[in-house]
Amino acid sequence: MWARILGVLAALAALASAGCGDDTPSGEGLTVVATTTQVADLARELGGDRVSVEGMLRPGGDPHDYEPRPSDVAAVARAAVVFRSGGEVDDWLGDVIDNAGGDAEVVSLIDSVKRLDDDPHWWQDARNGVRAVEAIRAELSKVDPRGREAYARNAERTVRRLRRLDRKIAGCVERVPAAKRKIVTTHDALGYFARRYGVEVVGAVIPSLSTQAQASAGDVERLVEQIRREGVEAVFPESSVNPEIERAIAGEAGARIGDSLYADSLGPSGSAGDTYTGALAADARRLVRGMSGGRVVCRAGL
Repeated sequence: MWARILGVLAALAALASAGCGDDTPSGEGLTVVATTTQVADLARELGGDRVSVEGMLRPGGDPHDYEPRPSDVAAVARAAVVFRSGGEVDDWLGDVIDNAGGDAEVVSLIDSVKRLDDDPHWWQDARNGVRAVEAIRAELSKVDPRGREAYARNAERTVRRLRRLDRKIAGCVERVPAAKRKIVTTHDALGYFARRYGVEVVGAVIPSLSTQAQASAGDVERLVEQIRREGVEAVFPESSVNPEIERAIAGEAGARIGDSLYADSLGPSGSAGDTYTGALAADARRLVRGMSGGRVVCRAGL
């Protein structure tokens, strides 16, 4: 694979030497790379027409098992900034940067949020989304000073939307009886949501922060018993994985299978989760409906 990557880099070098020799441009034409779908969406929101954002992950993909492509190396080589989510979900970026060269600034957004131990899924708390927006605005303004006002306006609009959504989600979850605010998901990806909105994560099919871990037969048996004991209403699969095991566990435990969540990735274009705010709103609606056994309907994001 790296032989192909080296070939791409050689081609880029040839193109650069044949160019006009200008310095890295400021303003229109600024190229930014983002690792995850959530980060790419926020970068596009703030960058607007001044920035071209190249996202590495595709909607519906699993960042935990992502294998970088030669095109990713090429994108990083010509980028002014690389925004990474941070933590385990994009550890693979290090090899890409090492092989790409270039002089892109690398900004790890997890360093700007309120972290929950080693959990990398910070975007599940809308307030962390606000913190990430500020970090993106600051970096874009640094590399493109002439766009500072535009980035500030875009950031202000996005922050207002996120804060409004945060309040709506909190209000929706509060309508679910406290004893029913319990969830089981595919893997430990909802810790930030649980901390912010007062939900208890009873367990996960894969008891790990990464989908690359494996659940043993004993883990599954204990989880089924815990679901029964805790009276969990629904088991929630994730949109980026096959829900077969979750369906089997829910059936064995006497629980419902909830609607799939956009835990690790945004959804495809046209879906309810094709933007960061859309995914948060969709997950809130589905979690509230599932936790309450369908008795509470959440209008977050509508």
